[in-house]
Amino acid sequence: MNDKIMEEINSLGCTEIQSQPAVPLSPTIHDVPTLRDGECYHVFISYSSTDYQWTHFLIEQLESFGLQVCYHERDFIPGRTVLENMSDCIQESQKVLLVLSSEFVRSRWCLLEANMSLFRDCLERKPIIPVLLEPGVSIPLHLCHLTYLEANNPDFKNKLLKVLCTPNQQLQGSTVVPFQPPSIYNGKALQPLTAVNVERLNKWDCGQFSDMEVPDQLRLVIEDHNKYREAVRIINSVSQNRVYTVWVRGLMLTAVCLLLVFMIAIFSFMTGTLIAQSKQEKTNNSAYTIACLFLVSLGLIIQVLLWKRDEMIYIVRELQKAVGKANLIISEEKVLMGCCSNSNIYLVYVSLEGCKQEFAETFSKQDGAEEMFQRALMFFSSGYTCCLAKKHFPFPQPSSSGHLEGGVCFCQYVSQQLSKEKWE
Repeated sequence: MNDKIMEEINSLGCTEIQSQPAVPLSPTIHDVPTLRDGECYHVFISYSSTDYQWTHFLIEQLESFGLQVCYHERDFIPGRTVLENMSDCIQESQKVLLVLSSEFVRSRWCLLEANMSLFRDCLERKPIIPVLLEPGVSIPLHLCHLTYLEANNPDFKNKLLKVLCTPNQQLQGSTVVPFQPPSIYNGKALQPLTAVNVERLNKWDCGQFSDMEVPDQLRLVIEDHNKYREAVRIINSVSQNRVYTVWVRGLMLTAVCLLLVFMIAIFSFMTGTLIAQSKQEKTNNSAYTIACLFLVSLGLIIQVLLWKRDEMIYIVRELQKAVGKANLIISEEKVLMGCCSNSNIYLVYVSLEGCKQEFAETFSKQDGAEEMFQRALMFFSSGYTCCLAKKHFPFPQPSSSGHLEGGVCFCQYVSQQLSKEKWE
């Protein structure tokens, strides 16, 4: 978003909407538009649950004027996915109204953004009406070109009514930017995957992720759903293989502890014998036995703590390796996964075509260009995805432009990592 737009937003000086007196509508100025074939609603309203009170007060006023309003609590059909419901509701509505608040942008926009990029047949001819509910809201990129309504404007509701009652063909410049991957949506983060066993997951355990149903935010992004399921199965294999690994590492820990006990016992016996000989008196082994047991116990506690710490690091590292293998499959669908913990998998929508071409040109004199790109995916794609999702890279922004507008592309990330000699 440019500085001028930010200055306009910051200068709005909005106050709490709920505290403002209701502004009556002017029904004599506008006529309720006629619903055409296939249309059931005049407007579909999308909002966050935290803005329920303000939005439903607005809905009551619009419906009292005679407008047919669609919203999810009442009009979504149970048993269908959010995407299916939203697609139908947008298709059956003349216009789409977005109640923009910080919570809406944080919690609902990623899902709606994916929908807007994919429901282009619905939305290219559907006017989008952004309503700025509070000051300081970061307006999403796809809406910056639209004229938004200010909720604290004294004449807000009449302005809104005028837009809702104006035929779509008479509204100029009010439709969403058509889907144009990757220039608009490239590098966008989707809602992360959360382990199904997260409630009973210890820090040193491995999360498991559902491969039965493709999540709503990926259902229409990924054309081949079997690729998603295969990718998740690769990640879940870490949990399956961990049983064997735990036994091996447990046996190794036991062997180390037994060796430690044996060495401490010998050390204590020899020390006690030497002291007894030097003093020419009988050895009181009880004191040395207590000391031995104390040292053994302390050693066992230290070993267990170190083992738990190593397990946490080991699990995340194994998950990252599995995610790299999964990305070999799912990257073909312009989706990458990333892992920074044992319970969450980050997801980003990103095209690697430009970076893949860069690899091909760089290694054109070699036969292994494709192999090098696959290897880079395995080693670096998880970390790259996490950086994209968190919008933070552990190095300065490259001076040269890459294949990701306004961000670091994959081949730039690989180059930075290789400069540190980190082929891992």
